[in-house]
Amino acid sequence: MEAPTVIQVKVTAARKKTSLLRSLKLPLTLSFPPSPPPTVRDVKAAIQQAHPRFYTARQKISLPEVSKALPDDSAILFGSAGDVELTVGDLGAQVEWITVFIVEYLGPLLIHPLLYHYPKFFYGREVDHSALQKSMYAMVMLHFTKRELETFFVHRFSHATMPWINIFKNSGHYWILSGLFLAYDVYRPAFSAPSVAGTWRDGPLLTVGWVIWTYAELSNFSVHLYMRSLRPAGTTTRAVPMGYGFTAPFNVAFPNYFFEMLAWTTVFAMTGSLAALVFVVVSGAQMMLWAKKKHATYKKEFGDKYPRNRKAMIPFIL
Repeated sequence: MEAPTVIQVKVTAARKKTSLLRSLKLPLTLSFPPSPPPTVRDVKAAIQQAHPRFYTARQKISLPEVSKALPDDSAILFGSAGDVELTVGDLGAQVEWITVFIVEYLGPLLIHPLLYHYPKFFYGREVDHSALQKSMYAMVMLHFTKRELETFFVHRFSHATMPWINIFKNSGHYWILSGLFLAYDVYRPAFSAPSVAGTWRDGPLLTVGWVIWTYAELSNFSVHLYMRSLRPAGTTTRAVPMGYGFTAPFNVAFPNYFFEMLAWTTVFAMTGSLAALVFVVVSGAQMMLWAKKKHATYKKEFGDKYPRNRKAMIPFIL
Protein backbone atom coordinates (compact mmCIF):
# COMPACT_ATOMS: atom_id res chain seq x y z
CA MET A 1 0.00 0.00 0.00
CA GLU A 2 1.34 3.37 -0.97
CA ALA A 3 2.02 5.96 1.69
CA PRO A 4 -0.49 8.85 1.75
CA THR A 5 0.61 11.96 -0.11
CA VAL A 6 -1.23 14.27 2.27
CA ILE A 7 -2.43 14.07 5.86
CA GLN A 8 -5.96 15.21 6.57
CA VAL A 9 -6.51 16.32 10.18
CA LYS A 10 -10.13 16.73 11.17
CA VAL A 11 -10.47 19.06 14.18
CA THR A 12 -13.73 18.93 16.13
CA ALA A 13 -14.85 21.02 19.09
CA ALA A 14 -14.56 19.72 22.63
CA ARG A 15 -17.75 18.95 24.54
CA LYS A 16 -17.29 21.95 26.84
CA LYS A 17 -17.81 24.92 24.55
CA THR A 18 -16.97 28.52 25.36
CA SER A 19 -18.57 31.40 23.48
CA LEU A 20 -15.48 31.67 21.29
CA LEU A 21 -15.47 27.96 20.48
CA ARG A 22 -19.17 28.05 19.58
CA SER A 23 -18.52 30.94 17.19
CA LEU A 24 -15.94 29.00 15.15
CA LYS A 25 -16.71 26.97 12.06
CA LEU A 26 -15.93 23.48 13.33
CA PRO A 27 -15.21 20.77 12.44
CA LEU A 28 -12.24 22.03 10.47
CA THR A 29 -10.16 19.92 8.09
CA LEU A 30 -6.45 20.74 7.83
CA SER A 31 -3.98 19.35 5.30
CA PHE A 32 -0.28 18.65 5.94
CA PRO A 33 2.51 16.91 4.04
CA PRO A 34 3.31 13.48 5.54
CA SER A 35 7.02 14.16 5.91
CA PRO A 36 8.11 15.39 8.30
CA PRO A 37 4.98 14.40 10.22
CA PRO A 38 3.07 17.41 11.60
CA THR A 39 3.12 18.14 15.33
CA VAL A 40 0.45 19.41 17.68
CA ARG A 41 2.16 22.81 17.43
CA ASP A 42 1.65 22.74 13.64
CA VAL A 43 -2.05 21.94 14.10
CA LYS A 44 -2.48 24.82 16.56
CA ALA A 45 -0.77 27.22 14.16
CA ALA A 46 -3.06 26.10 11.33
CA ILE A 47 -6.14 26.57 13.52
CA GLN A 48 -5.01 30.08 14.40
CA GLN A 49 -4.42 30.83 10.73
CA ALA A 50 -8.00 29.77 9.97
CA HIS A 51 -9.43 31.54 13.05
CA PRO A 52 -7.05 34.35 14.15
CA ARG A 53 -8.98 35.08 17.37
CA PHE A 54 -8.32 31.52 18.53
CA TYR A 55 -4.59 31.96 19.16
CA THR A 56 -2.41 28.95 19.93
CA ALA A 57 -2.02 29.61 23.68
CA ARG A 58 -5.81 29.29 24.11
CA GLN A 59 -6.01 25.94 22.37
CA LYS A 60 -6.06 22.53 24.04
CA ILE A 61 -5.53 19.72 21.54
CA SER A 62 -6.43 16.18 22.57
CA LEU A 63 -7.59 12.86 21.15
CA PRO A 64 -11.37 12.46 20.89
CA GLU A 65 -11.47 9.70 23.50
CA VAL A 66 -8.93 11.25 25.91
CA SER A 67 -9.33 14.63 27.62
CA LYS A 68 -5.64 15.05 28.47
CA ALA A 69 -3.89 17.69 26.36
CA LEU A 70 -1.28 16.52 23.87
CA PRO A 71 2.17 18.15 24.23
CA ASP A 72 2.97 20.72 21.53
CA ASP A 73 5.97 18.78 20.26
CA SER A 74 4.02 15.50 19.88
CA ALA A 75 4.00 14.16 16.33
CA ILE A 76 0.55 13.46 14.86
CA LEU A 77 0.02 9.73 14.31
CA PHE A 78 -2.10 9.01 11.24
CA GLY A 79 -3.65 5.93 9.73
CA SER A 80 -2.84 4.26 6.42
CA ALA A 81 -5.28 6.53 4.64
CA GLY A 82 -3.59 9.60 6.06
CA ASP A 83 -6.54 10.73 8.17
CA VAL A 84 -6.56 11.87 11.81
CA GLU A 85 -9.22 13.25 14.13
CA LEU A 86 -8.37 15.58 17.01
CA THR A 87 -10.40 17.62 19.49
CA VAL A 88 -9.76 21.26 20.34
CA GLY A 89 -10.84 22.95 23.55
CA ASP A 90 -10.68 26.59 24.61
CA LEU A 91 -8.48 27.36 27.64
CA GLY A 92 -9.79 30.92 27.76
CA ALA A 93 -7.99 34.23 27.51
CA GLN A 94 -4.32 33.93 28.43
CA VAL A 95 -1.64 36.18 29.89
CA GLU A 96 2.13 35.66 29.84
CA TRP A 97 3.65 34.07 32.95
CA ILE A 98 6.30 36.76 33.11
CA THR A 99 3.59 39.44 33.22
CA VAL A 100 1.85 37.71 36.14
CA PHE A 101 5.10 37.42 38.08
CA ILE A 102 6.03 41.07 37.51
CA VAL A 103 2.61 42.33 38.63
CA GLU A 104 2.26 40.10 41.69
CA TYR A 105 5.71 40.92 43.09
CA LEU A 106 5.21 44.61 42.41
CA GLY A 107 2.52 44.84 45.11
CA PRO A 108 4.76 44.58 48.21
CA LEU A 109 7.36 46.83 46.55
CA LEU A 110 4.73 49.58 46.29
CA ILE A 111 2.80 49.00 49.52
CA HIS A 112 5.62 48.63 52.06
CA PRO A 113 7.27 52.00 51.27
CA LEU A 114 3.91 53.75 51.68
CA LEU A 115 3.23 52.40 55.17
CA TYR A 116 6.86 52.66 56.25
CA HIS A 117 7.49 56.25 55.12
CA TYR A 118 4.00 57.67 55.75
CA PRO A 119 2.89 56.11 59.06
CA LYS A 120 0.86 59.16 60.14
CA PHE A 121 -1.55 58.62 57.26
CA PHE A 122 -2.20 54.99 58.28
CA TYR A 123 -1.77 55.05 62.07
CA GLY A 124 -2.65 58.65 62.88
CA ARG A 125 0.79 59.33 64.32
CA GLU A 126 4.47 59.27 63.46
CA VAL A 127 6.42 56.10 64.23
CA ASP A 128 9.99 56.06 65.54
CA HIS A 129 11.04 52.97 63.61
CA SER A 130 12.87 50.33 65.58
CA ALA A 131 15.81 48.30 64.29
CA LEU A 132 13.32 45.44 63.89
CA GLN A 133 11.05 47.50 61.65
CA LYS A 134 14.01 48.73 59.64
CA SER A 135 15.11 45.11 59.23
CA MET A 136 11.63 44.00 58.11
CA TYR A 137 11.49 46.80 55.57
CA ALA A 138 14.90 45.93 54.16
CA MET A 139 14.12 42.20 54.04
CA VAL A 140 10.82 42.65 52.22
CA MET A 141 12.25 45.10 49.69
CA LEU A 142 15.31 42.94 49.03
CA HIS A 143 13.26 39.77 48.72
CA PHE A 144 10.77 41.10 46.18
CA THR A 145 13.40 43.02 44.24
CA LYS A 146 15.25 39.72 43.95
CA ARG A 147 12.07 38.03 42.75
CA GLU A 148 11.51 40.68 40.06
CA LEU A 149 15.11 40.41 38.84
CA GLU A 150 14.85 36.61 38.74
CA THR A 151 11.69 36.93 36.67
CA PHE A 152 13.52 39.02 34.08
CA PHE A 153 16.92 37.32 34.03
CA VAL A 154 16.78 33.85 35.62
CA HIS A 155 13.48 31.98 35.29
CA ARG A 156 12.64 29.95 32.22
CA PHE A 157 9.00 28.99 31.95
CA SER A 158 7.81 25.64 30.63
CA HIS A 159 4.52 27.30 29.63
CA ALA A 160 4.40 30.72 28.01
CA THR A 161 0.98 31.70 29.32
CA MET A 162 -1.62 31.03 32.00
CA PRO A 163 -5.35 31.89 32.28
CA TRP A 164 -5.73 35.67 32.67
CA ILE A 165 -7.80 35.30 35.86
CA ASN A 166 -4.66 34.03 37.62
CA ILE A 167 -3.16 37.51 37.59
CA PHE A 168 -5.86 38.59 40.06
CA LYS A 169 -5.61 35.47 42.23
CA ASN A 170 -1.82 35.53 42.42
CA SER A 171 -1.65 39.29 42.88
CA GLY A 172 -4.21 39.13 45.66
CA HIS A 173 -1.97 36.71 47.57
CA TYR A 174 1.07 39.00 47.40
CA TRP A 175 -0.57 42.42 47.38
CA ILE A 176 -2.80 41.62 50.36
CA LEU A 177 -1.01 39.04 52.52
CA SER A 178 2.66 39.99 52.13
CA GLY A 179 1.79 43.53 51.09
CA LEU A 180 -0.96 45.35 52.96
CA PHE A 181 -1.50 42.97 55.92
CA LEU A 182 2.18 42.41 56.68
CA ALA A 183 3.16 46.05 56.19
CA TYR A 184 0.31 47.37 58.35
CA ASP A 185 1.16 44.93 61.15
CA VAL A 186 4.94 45.26 61.38
CA TYR A 187 5.23 49.05 60.91
CA ARG A 188 2.60 49.96 63.53
CA PRO A 189 3.54 51.76 66.77
CA ALA A 190 3.50 48.49 68.75
CA PHE A 191 6.76 47.55 66.98
CA SER A 192 8.34 51.03 67.24
CA ALA A 193 11.69 51.70 68.92
CA PRO A 194 10.21 52.72 72.33
CA SER A 195 7.80 49.75 72.30
CA VAL A 196 10.36 46.98 71.64
CA ALA A 197 13.32 48.43 73.57
CA GLY A 198 14.59 45.84 76.04
CA THR A 199 12.28 43.09 74.73
CA TRP A 200 13.08 39.86 72.88
CA ARG A 201 12.41 41.70 69.62
CA ASP A 202 15.45 43.88 70.24
CA GLY A 203 19.12 42.91 70.45
CA PRO A 204 20.93 39.71 69.38
CA LEU A 205 17.78 38.22 67.82
CA LEU A 206 18.10 40.67 64.94
CA THR A 207 21.62 39.49 64.12
CA VAL A 208 20.65 35.82 64.26
CA GLY A 209 17.60 36.53 62.13
CA TRP A 210 19.62 38.38 59.51
CA VAL A 211 22.12 35.51 59.28
CA ILE A 212 19.43 32.85 58.78
CA TRP A 213 17.39 35.01 56.40
CA THR A 214 20.43 35.89 54.27
CA TYR A 215 21.48 32.24 54.11
CA ALA A 216 17.96 31.21 53.03
CA GLU A 217 17.70 33.91 50.35
CA LEU A 218 21.13 33.19 48.87
CA SER A 219 20.40 29.45 48.89
CA ASN A 220 17.08 30.06 47.15
CA PHE A 221 18.83 32.16 44.50
CA SER A 222 21.51 29.50 44.03
CA VAL A 223 18.86 26.83 43.42
CA HIS A 224 17.08 29.06 40.88
CA LEU A 225 20.33 29.55 38.96
CA TYR A 226 20.97 25.81 38.95
CA MET A 227 17.44 25.05 37.74
CA ARG A 228 17.93 27.53 34.90
CA SER A 229 21.03 25.61 33.81
CA LEU A 230 18.97 22.42 33.49
CA ARG A 231 16.73 23.94 30.82
CA PRO A 232 18.48 25.32 27.71
CA ALA A 233 16.91 28.48 26.31
CA GLY A 234 13.94 27.86 24.03
CA THR A 235 13.38 24.28 25.19
CA THR A 236 11.24 22.39 27.71
CA THR A 237 14.03 19.93 28.49
CA ARG A 238 13.83 18.31 31.93
CA ALA A 239 16.53 16.47 33.86
CA VAL A 240 16.92 14.99 37.33
CA PRO A 241 18.25 17.86 39.51
CA MET A 242 21.25 16.83 41.60
CA GLY A 243 22.79 20.09 42.82
CA TYR A 244 22.90 21.91 46.15
CA GLY A 245 19.73 21.38 48.17
CA PHE A 246 18.57 18.47 46.01
CA THR A 247 21.09 16.08 47.55
CA ALA A 248 22.31 15.46 51.12
CA PRO A 249 21.96 16.87 53.68
CA PHE A 250 18.66 18.41 52.47
CA ASN A 251 17.74 15.86 49.83
CA VAL A 252 14.49 17.45 48.65
CA ALA A 253 12.93 17.80 45.21
CA PHE A 254 12.22 21.52 45.58
CA PRO A 255 14.79 23.15 47.85
CA ASN A 256 13.84 26.56 46.40
CA TYR A 257 10.48 26.21 48.16
CA PHE A 258 12.16 25.02 51.36
CA PHE A 259 14.58 27.94 51.47
CA GLU A 260 11.81 30.43 50.75
CA MET A 261 9.79 29.02 53.63
CA LEU A 262 12.86 29.24 55.86
CA ALA A 263 13.27 32.94 55.00
CA TRP A 264 9.64 33.81 55.74
CA THR A 265 9.54 31.66 58.89
CA THR A 266 12.53 33.69 60.07
CA VAL A 267 10.55 36.89 59.48
CA PHE A 268 7.75 35.50 61.63
CA ALA A 269 10.18 34.37 64.35
CA MET A 270 11.78 37.81 64.48
CA THR A 271 8.49 39.68 64.79
CA GLY A 272 5.85 37.35 66.17
CA SER A 273 3.56 39.10 63.68
CA LEU A 274 0.20 37.42 63.10
CA ALA A 275 0.20 38.72 59.52
CA ALA A 276 3.60 37.10 58.94
CA LEU A 277 2.29 33.82 60.36
CA VAL A 278 -0.75 33.89 58.05
CA PHE A 279 1.50 34.49 55.03
CA VAL A 280 3.83 31.65 56.07
CA VAL A 281 0.94 29.21 56.52
CA VAL A 282 -0.91 30.12 53.30
CA SER A 283 2.16 30.30 51.05
CA GLY A 284 3.72 27.24 52.70
CA ALA A 285 0.58 25.17 52.15
CA GLN A 286 0.47 26.19 48.49
CA MET A 287 4.14 25.36 47.94
CA MET A 288 3.68 21.98 49.63
CA LEU A 289 0.85 21.15 47.23
CA TRP A 290 2.98 22.17 44.24
CA ALA A 291 5.99 20.24 45.54
CA LYS A 292 4.05 17.01 46.18
CA LYS A 293 2.43 17.13 42.74
CA LYS A 294 5.68 17.87 40.90
CA HIS A 295 7.56 15.32 43.03
CA ALA A 296 5.10 12.61 41.94
CA THR A 297 5.57 13.71 38.31
CA TYR A 298 9.36 13.45 38.65
CA LYS A 299 9.07 9.90 40.04
CA LYS A 300 6.84 8.84 37.18
CA GLU A 301 8.90 10.58 34.49
CA PHE A 302 12.41 9.55 35.55
CA GLY A 303 11.69 6.16 37.13
CA ASP A 304 14.77 4.41 38.54
CA LYS A 305 16.95 7.42 37.73
CA TYR A 306 15.14 9.46 40.36
CA PRO A 307 16.42 9.17 43.99
CA ARG A 308 13.94 7.05 45.94
CA ASN A 309 14.73 8.60 49.34
CA ARG A 310 14.22 12.21 48.23
CA LYS A 311 11.45 14.17 49.95
CA ALA A 312 9.25 16.71 48.17
CA MET A 313 9.97 19.90 50.11
CA ILE A 314 10.86 19.54 53.81
CA PRO A 315 14.03 17.51 54.61
CA PHE A 316 13.32 14.13 56.28
CA ILE A 317 9.60 14.96 56.64
CA LEU A 318 7.60 15.81 53.49
